Amino acid sequence: MRQWTGRSARLLRDDALRLSVRDFADYLGVSDRAVSKWEAGGESYRPRADSQAALDTALIRATDEAKARFAEALGLEGAGPSPAGGGIEVDSHKFLPVFIGAERAHRLRADMAHHAEDEWLQSSAAFLDHPEAHECTLHVFACGVAVFHLVQPHAPSSLTELAVWRYRSYATDLPWARTKIHDLLDADHLRVPNPEYVLSLYWLTSAPWTGSEFDTALRLLSTPSVLVDRGASGGPAPLDGAVEETLLATGFDHPDIVSFGVRGVSAGYAGWSGVAYASVSPERSLTVDELVACELTVQALWCFTHQIQQMIEDGQDPSMPEEYGWRFLRAAYSRLTTARAQETAQHVLMREAIMKTSGLADRLRAGQDALRESVG
Repeated sequence: MRQWTGRSARLLRDDALRLSVRDFADYLGVSDRAVSKWEAGGESYRPRADSQAALDTALIRATDEAKARFAEALGLEGAGPSPAGGGIEVDSHKFLPVFIGAERAHRLRADMAHHAEDEWLQSSAAFLDHPEAHECTLHVFACGVAVFHLVQPHAPSSLTELAVWRYRSYATDLPWARTKIHDLLDADHLRVPNPEYVLSLYWLTSAPWTGSEFDTALRLLSTPSVLVDRGASGGPAPLDGAVEETLLATGFDHPDIVSFGVRGVSAGYAGWSGVAYASVSPERSLTVDELVACELTVQALWCFTHQIQQMIEDGQDPSMPEEYGWRFLRAAYSRLTTARAQETAQHVLMREAIMKTSGLADRLRAGQDALRESVG
């Protein structure tokens, strides 16, 4: 079996052996506090080597019925919308943020048709033409950030092919966004910051995998760099196809990947470079609009706080308009780290996973401190 995680330990205890935390801890010879810590850490937590061995032994010694329940539980958590014989079909959502400043944002928003004035993070949106995207929307936030959102459906022959496309397309996406924002602002190209990175969200609609392979595929979608040679002389190149086959067969995990799926409802993973999601039960799972809305908010605020950090690194005293000063960041931190009454449990898990992997919470705190100090 692959390395134990907090999630798989919970499945062994609860679904397979049907033991309480205390009884399971006694069975393994560890403290019940240790078991609780594993399970609270979920997919991203790895017990120590001696605990890994104890879990291996517990599974080996389990009855055939318990082993069957464990295998079934793992399969259910990894199950996805994968019709027999179906190929890979995925909608790629790319987010390209750039800081333009509150004054320029105000000018752009005045000419946009779609406004979200009732939201705490005010924004406006307009549809743009893109040479390759099925949809392209520019979201401009009143705080001074513009975010391009590109939607590009794909049916790749492999995960590796999709990963290579992702990195190669960045080479044209970033210059396109740079030119577009400069043209929209009608400004000197040297005076407008450039988009610096792209974050991807993959909505998987069809797949050939089942069980643990499906689970592994979602993890690879959220961290595709393991399938690509990004330093190749001719640009990003695919690794040998055997790499993908081996990872799908043996399993893949990374300490920075956070699960936010719900058994029997969805499978979802957030990584440092992207998010991957598949709906198992469409009527109960998150919608693509909910995922996109969360990412737009997180990317806009990540870009905003990055601008503050850049000012400090350039030797400047960071400053923002008063309405977007440290109190604005304090309110943003509270909204993004505190569960709201109207949120579903799935939405909370999704938001927490994206916040954790983006590192935004720390950036919001650092930005608050920097702006508070700058005003005395």
